[in-house]
Amino acid sequence: MLIIIIFVASPLVAQNIAEIELANQYVDQGETDKALLLFDKLAKNSKNIPLIHDQYFQLMLINGKIENAEAYIDKTIKQFPADFMYKIDKGLIYTHKNNKAEEKKYYDKLIEQISSDAFKVRVTAQHFTKNQQYEYAIATYAASRKKMSHPGAYAIQMASLYRVLNMKEEMIDEYLIYANENPDNLSSIKNIMQSVLSEDADMQLFEDKMYAHVQRDPDNMVYNDLLIWVNVQRKNFYSAFIQARAIDKRLRQNGSDVMELGRIAMVNKDYKNAVKIFEYIIDSYPNTPNDQIARRLVIACREEIVKNSYPVDRKEIESLINDYRELVSKVGLNQYTIEALRSEALLYAFYLQEHDSAIVILQQIINTPRISKSIVDQSKLDLGDIYLLIGQPWESTLLYAQVEKSSKDTPIAYDAKLRNAKLSYYRGDFALAQNHLDILKMATTREIANDALALSLLIKDNTKLDTGDIALKRFAAIELLIFQNKKNEAMDELEKLKLEYTEHPLVDEVLFLEAKLNLEMGFFDEAIRQLGQVVDEHGADILGDDALYLMGIIYEEQLKDNKMAMEIFQRFLMSYPGSHMAADARKRYRTLRGDYL
Repeated sequence: MLIIIIFVASPLVAQNIAEIELANQYVDQGETDKALLLFDKLAKNSKNIPLIHDQYFQLMLINGKIENAEAYIDKTIKQFPADFMYKIDKGLIYTHKNNKAEEKKYYDKLIEQISSDAFKVRVTAQHFTKNQQYEYAIATYAASRKKMSHPGAYAIQMASLYRVLNMKEEMIDEYLIYANENPDNLSSIKNIMQSVLSEDADMQLFEDKMYAHVQRDPDNMVYNDLLIWVNVQRKNFYSAFIQARAIDKRLRQNGSDVMELGRIAMVNKDYKNAVKIFEYIIDSYPNTPNDQIARRLVIACREEIVKNSYPVDRKEIESLINDYRELVSKVGLNQYTIEALRSEALLYAFYLQEHDSAIVILQQIINTPRISKSIVDQSKLDLGDIYLLIGQPWESTLLYAQVEKSSKDTPIAYDAKLRNAKLSYYRGDFALAQNHLDILKMATTREIANDALALSLLIKDNTKLDTGDIALKRFAAIELLIFQNKKNEAMDELEKLKLEYTEHPLVDEVLFLEAKLNLEMGFFDEAIRQLGQVVDEHGADILGDDALYLMGIIYEEQLKDNKMAMEIFQRFLMSYPGSHMAADARKRYRTLRGDYL
């Protein structure tokens, strides 16, 4: 008997499914009247309601058939009294009648009824979210939170809803509640914050909240951690240091987190604050591995300051070499100080032109037993650079190839390949250079991939011209002269190239390179003039933002003209808001304006 019933019922089920699919097809084709007629027929069988409800009910509402929709939903609620979703959807009747008072009254009552049932709360909030009724979804969670007397309940769900509504302050509050209750997930919260707080005003709001929370609850490590994080995001490294130092002292962390902050400041070229951070390590943790590292990094920061103060003072370079030498002499040659020896070699080679001294030191590092392979490989790359510096490119190629082969598919191997690509470029062998670069554009290291892409574009853009690649070969040869510190000769060649190829696409590259040379030689006004020419005549091209940014740097750091620097950085932020240098330009502008005093 049972078999007969199933046999008889199956064709009916199949027929209904076919009609439902047909009705949905009518909707997709815009044949609303046909769809509604078929849905009306299907709705007479209550078994079809769960299958057609969403499409049918929305179709009636959208097409203004409010009375039909109301009659349908009332009947459906009676047929399925246990299914709360239909009761939620009834509120849409008031929404489409534009009766806000009744809508609120209805939903408030509904939310109150289910606020003690965690399952119904979640399902109801999800249904509101599906209907894009985000405020009522929030109200559902909030009512349940109040009923439970649990202020942290549903924090991540409410934060997501506030995020959809672009209610940044409320969103931040909920994420902070979640972070406090789930400190192990703090990294996830930071990642979310980084993606949603895209505007400077958003980060300012977050920073203000963190300061307020830390003042109220100074022992809360979540707030302290997030305050450090937001200052790092905004590149306010001194403010981050003040907070990190307090935590380090309180938790007795041996300076490890503070050391990492110093490294981040250094990577972001905030050398003055990096020095302050490393000096704290030296003063607080003497005779420790962190002390030895910090001592070297203080000198390294000073080195960067000296190398970026133009023209570079030879006496300052000699002083740095002495400092590195004293560090190695005092501490001894070990895994922490061997980088000091390497830095000493590079200063000899590139600033004092004492190439033999540099080669001897690098060979000493390479032959030192029990040091890390990465230091050996890096020293081989440095040695290759020095051979290129003194005009022995074949030695350079061999050393680069050694490193690439011995450390295959690692960042240092990609670095070696990039150097070989540049070597081919300097020699005018653009096809070979391009072969290297095509591989490097997929490199895992972003900086190497970006450098490879930039050089690749330069080659491609300037080897497809009617004039051939003669201009690019001359330009590449000039870049080699600059690498070899033959600046006056390079400047003469740039002037010739500029005069001979006045309409060539390389003009902006030539101007920019001239400006950088003038900067390094201390001719700041001429550098600014040439950068201004790049911005005015080629501002929409790839070097436009670089030129304007560098102008700001010269005014700020070399000419000490803060007013002009502010004007330049403000212009930069208006002209190139999407530039990768925008964050630093914004910070510099705000510092010059006095925001951090």
